[in-house]
Amino acid sequence: MKAMTVFQQMLICAGGLGFASLLGSTIGLVVRRIPHRWNDIFLGFCAGMMLTASLVCLIMPAVEMAGPGGWWQPPVGVAAGVFLVALLDRIMPHLHHLTGLDCGPGGEEPHAPGNRSVDRVLLFVMAIAIHKFPEGLAAGVVFDGADMGNAYTVAITIALQNIPEGMVVVTPLLMIGVSYPRAIGVGIAVALMEIAGVLLGYLIGDISSVLLPAITAIAGGAMLYVISDEMIPETHSHGFEKPATYALVAGVMCMLYIQMFV
Repeated sequence: MKAMTVFQQMLICAGGLGFASLLGSTIGLVVRRIPHRWNDIFLGFCAGMMLTASLVCLIMPAVEMAGPGGWWQPPVGVAAGVFLVALLDRIMPHLHHLTGLDCGPGGEEPHAPGNRSVDRVLLFVMAIAIHKFPEGLAAGVVFDGADMGNAYTVAITIALQNIPEGMVVVTPLLMIGVSYPRAIGVGIAVALMEIAGVLLGYLIGDISSVLLPAITAIAGGAMLYVISDEMIPETHSHGFEKPATYALVAGVMCMLYIQMFV
């Protein structure tokens, strides 16, 4: 009965994460244009929360669960998580056909102001999309641990950062000429990727409890890669490095207090 209760809580978590992502996408469809300053502040705050969650709620618990006999699992897991997202970043196909921005003769984008800006937007959207699955994996895996407080902390952290990320997914697509239906489809697909990650993470953790430290560390490593490779550089690319940095520090402190009281 207790396991069933945990399973139900995990399902609520999965639905909540998907809803938060869709909420952000809906706001993005309405607002259409987010000032870079506030976008960088939001993402900086979320990066700080994710950084703390990856260390305090994923990697450190993995070290504690592994113990002296399984000391190798956390570092191997973190390295595997980093490698997994880096590999996905390299092998994922280009998004022109998915978004409806088909190339014209010579590879030009007929509906966009500049190929380079279009490529940057699509690559950034892809980076957000591909890390949704390991994010969901992180939330699902932690629900198999003994500390449910960590599970809720990770879920709350991801849900909070899903809202601005959902906005960032659809708003740039609309700005480069992607139609509303296709932008909505991308937003829904991103939310479903995270829900699938939560479900798979829970199932994997339940089946492979011996390897739970490594699996948890994989999710933490994936989050670290996304923070360093995508989120922080994006918040420092529009001239608002200082407020983004202050927001990151605020996110770290906020996450510490959430972890303390949840």
